[in-house]
Amino acid sequence: MDKPLLNEARTLTREHHQILFMSWAGWVFDFYDLILYTFLLIPIGRELGLSNVQLSFVLGSSLAATAAGGAMFGLLSDRYGRRTVLQWTILCYSIGTFLSGLSPNLAWLLVFRVITGLGVGGEWATGQTYVGETFPAHVRGRYGAFMQTGAPIGVALASVIGGIVAPLIGWRAAFFISFLPAVLVIFIRKKLPESDVWLLNRERRAAGEVRPGSGAEDFARKIRLLFSVSYRRTFILALVLAIFDMSAYWFTYSWLPGYLHEERHFSMVKSALWVLVTQAGGFLGYFTFGFAADSLGRRPAYSIYAVVRALGLAMVTLFWGPIAAYPAIILVFMFLVGFGTGMFGGYGPLFSELFPTDIRNTAMGSAFNLARGVQFLTPVIIVWIARSYGMAGGIFLAALFALLTGSWIWMFPETKGKELEI
Repeated sequence: MDKPLLNEARTLTREHHQILFMSWAGWVFDFYDLILYTFLLIPIGRELGLSNVQLSFVLGSSLAATAAGGAMFGLLSDRYGRRTVLQWTILCYSIGTFLSGLSPNLAWLLVFRVITGLGVGGEWATGQTYVGETFPAHVRGRYGAFMQTGAPIGVALASVIGGIVAPLIGWRAAFFISFLPAVLVIFIRKKLPESDVWLLNRERRAAGEVRPGSGAEDFARKIRLLFSVSYRRTFILALVLAIFDMSAYWFTYSWLPGYLHEERHFSMVKSALWVLVTQAGGFLGYFTFGFAADSLGRRPAYSIYAVVRALGLAMVTLFWGPIAAYPAIILVFMFLVGFGTGMFGGYGPLFSELFPTDIRNTAMGSAFNLARGVQFLTPVIIVWIARSYGMAGGIFLAALFALLTGSWIWMFPETKGKELEI
């Protein structure tokens, strides 16, 4: 390749902005499709006659499916390219969400949510790899984090559709209309350029520097490389970091609308509006995290946001009673819960800097989504704990996992400003 790589550019180009916008849009609808279910738990349970444990099992299964989707689509992306596989993942989770609206019983609902989970698991890592490979090192942190702002936008959209619109049109229709935005994203992404770092790596393979082999052989080689002496420790550290942070997230959000509705006696509309406050905080948290990570470093940024998140969680669960008479104060802490989730904006840049191009998407998709798959039992655990300590007791565990995340990040070397390994 004769021309400079996109990540060597001194100023951002139109291609950078196209890649960022489309990766961000895909993540918005990815997360929206996954979270929408949590707002529809109660009406789905009523119509299909499902218990809270059964509903939680379906949610947990979709989370477990993200692990398989992350590993599967990560391998495919490293072989067939970032742009192409992004389209596959969006189509997968869009079909799963649409079919969820046709569910006649528990078994089919489970199948359709698993399909959704597979696509959700693949989309995040592929989009983050796409951004990480094409943006210059000195701004990689902030733009990787900016892409992550799609998560709170997706949750906010799910709050509106699931908490405000669904009571008017029904939960099935809410799933049906959720297919439409993704169709537009798939159409627009066809105009995107492929990652030139991935193309350069493919050229080297074709030239014999790395023997490609058949599909199965190439996949096996990537897995061996990922667990080789050079990268095994880094991958395990990354996996544990993601497990801690993912646990903090799903212990918070898997039953947050239900917690506000059933334990704090909010209407579904009010629950949705309060969740929107957390997502406003989340948007600001994701947006600012990248600047903090690029200026202070990856490790200090993670720790600061973890403490903020833990503080907010403790106040809106265990200490709800003392501040219950002051809704404005509770909303401030709800905002901080969302703001602290901004540290999720660090994963794309961090993982891009830790692994080479040949296994970057495989490592990122596997670690991030295996961590999400581990959350299979999280919704059920919250229901189980709620029998003795209320949902507040279950959700409070998220604060402990947030603090573990802020501590574990110091097991990594500082990677701020590091050039990517091709």
